[in-house]
Amino acid sequence: MTRRERSTALLMLLPILVVVLGAIGYPLLRTLYLSFTDSRLTALNQAPNWVGLGNYVRALSNPDFQAAAARTAYFVLVSVGLELVLGVLVALLLNQKFFGRALVRVLLIVPLALPTIVNAMMWRWIYNPEFGAFNALLTQLHLISEYRSWLGEPGLAMNMVIVADVWKNYPIITLVVLAALQLIPKELFEAAAIDGAGAWTRFWRITWPGILAALSVAMVLRTIEAVKVFDIVYVMTRGGPADSTKTLSFLVYQEGFSYLRSGSAAAYAYLVLLISIVLIALYIVLLRRQERAA
Repeated sequence: MTRRERSTALLMLLPILVVVLGAIGYPLLRTLYLSFTDSRLTALNQAPNWVGLGNYVRALSNPDFQAAAARTAYFVLVSVGLELVLGVLVALLLNQKFFGRALVRVLLIVPLALPTIVNAMMWRWIYNPEFGAFNALLTQLHLISEYRSWLGEPGLAMNMVIVADVWKNYPIITLVVLAALQLIPKELFEAAAIDGAGAWTRFWRITWPGILAALSVAMVLRTIEAVKVFDIVYVMTRGGPADSTKTLSFLVYQEGFSYLRSGSAAAYAYLVLLISIVLIALYIVLLRRQERAA
C-alpha cells in the first residue's frame, strides 16, 4: 500500500473515528473526571469539588462494596461454571446422531433469542409465590408441601437468579463447543475405538483438547458479561431481599440514581471496568498460550 493509499484510507475512516471518540471516548473521560470529584445529581449547577482518590478509597473500604463484590464473584463462579458444564454436555449430546436432532438444535436458539428483560420477567412469573409454575410443579411432585417465595428468601434469591441466567446463556457455550466438535476429525475417534480406548479416554484425549481453545474463549467472554450483570437482577429482585442479590453493577446504579452521588458512582463504575480489564487481559493471555501450543 502506497503512502497516498494509506492517507486515503485514513481520511475515509476519519468520520467513524470521530463518531467513536464522541460516543465512547468523551463519556469515558467525563466519567473518569467525575470519579475524582464529589459531584452530585442534586447540585448540577454547582462546580464539584476535587477529592482525588477519595471516592476509590471509600469504595474499597465500604462494606457494601465489598459485599457486592463477594456476591458478584459468587454469581460469576456459579453461573459461568454451570453454563460451562451444561453447555459442554448438551453440545456432546447434539453432536450425536438421533431422530429430531435438527429440531433440538433450532430450539436451542430460543433462550438466546429472548431479550434479557423478557427472560427475567418470565422467570419472575415462574417463581411467583402465588401462581408460579415452579411452585406448582414441586407441589405436584410432592417435593414441597406449600408454595414458597423463591425470590423473597435471602438464602435462595441469588441462586434463583443464577438459574434464570444459566437457562438463557448456556446455549452460547453449547453452540461454541458444538462448532469446535465439528472440526475434530472423526478418524481420530475411529482409530481410538479400534485401539480399545473407552468413552472417557476418547473424551479426555481427543474431544477435550479439540474444544479447549473455543471453550476458553467462551468462558472468558461469559465471565466478563457476568461481572457486569445488572438487568436480570434489576427486573427479578431489585437487588433484594435484604441486598442478597445486589451486585457491583446494581450498586453503581443505586449509588448514582438512588443516592444521586454521581462522583462515587463513577468511581464504582471504573472499579468494575478495572475488573473487566483484568479479565480481558486474562483472555488475551489464554489466546496467546493457545496460539503457541498450536
